[in-house]
Amino acid sequence: MPRVRRRTRTAALAAALALLTTGTIAMSQSATAGVTSLAAPAASSLYVDPTTQAHAAWAAAAGRDKDLLAKIALTPQSYWVGGWADAARSRDEVADYTGRAAAAGQTGVLTVYAIPGRDCGNHSGGGVPQSEYARWVDTVATGIEGSPIVVLEPDALAQLGDCDGQGNRVGYLRYAAAALTDAGARVYLDAGHSGWLGASEAARRLELIGFTDAVGFALNTSNYQTTADTQAYAEQVSSQVGGRPYVIDTSRNGNGSNRQWCNPRGRALGERPRLVDDATSLDALLWVKLPGESDGACNGGPAAGQWWQEIALELAANAHW
Repeated sequence: MPRVRRRTRTAALAAALALLTTGTIAMSQSATAGVTSLAAPAASSLYVDPTTQAHAAWAAAAGRDKDLLAKIALTPQSYWVGGWADAARSRDEVADYTGRAAAAGQTGVLTVYAIPGRDCGNHSGGGVPQSEYARWVDTVATGIEGSPIVVLEPDALAQLGDCDGQGNRVGYLRYAAAALTDAGARVYLDAGHSGWLGASEAARRLELIGFTDAVGFALNTSNYQTTADTQAYAEQVSSQVGGRPYVIDTSRNGNGSNRQWCNPRGRALGERPRLVDDATSLDALLWVKLPGESDGACNGGPAAGQWWQEIALELAANAHW
């Protein structure tokens, strides 16, 4: 897909702010009827990162535990960057990860998770200050090498307006999509999951951001909805945003959802990640959430993002492969 023209960042953000202020948010002209699933990235496969917590746990394990943890450690997963690290460090991490993926001739997957008011202060609360978000994104974008897939700001659209401290969230997302696309990424706007927003509402919120820069949208990040249910929902959403393509997080959806979202028990690893080129608008199945990393201090788990071997082994043992 051709690279979008570069633009002055301050001008892009000012334009987004102006549109929101005047209430004249326009639908993206590129989201027109007849758009089908776009060509998958040129790299031959998704990149397996040997620096994950799962990989370290697998290397240290033995016997059956090692066999089970191999299912996680040796499977391509996303690399997350967010407000827990300053912009310079995040840029360096992105450069290291995407550089390794590009050198291997493979496609990396990044998740950008730094939006102001992130997670409305819940288990994954945080984000960078409103005044720093554009600068943070610009700095991180300079670290991108190759053409990684980027899942942009999980839950940001699904939680739009749900809490204070979000600032101009629509403007921030537009700006980030432009900056990351200009740097070479294939950006997918996160739109929650099939058990959250109705398809029409998800489509409406996606159109607030538009697809001038983003390729498509992402669903089921860190959630448990089945692939079949998610794809049926995704096709409904896609039909309302000009046939735009989408990606699905299958990392922990092997047993579907029990309507809990924070470290539910009895779940299973889902289908292995792969790039897709078929008659649907599905671009890829991905592992966006890293299985075995806690959702937060709930259901006996440690803080969000910390390794929890007990649940990692459970997810792997319950996998249908």
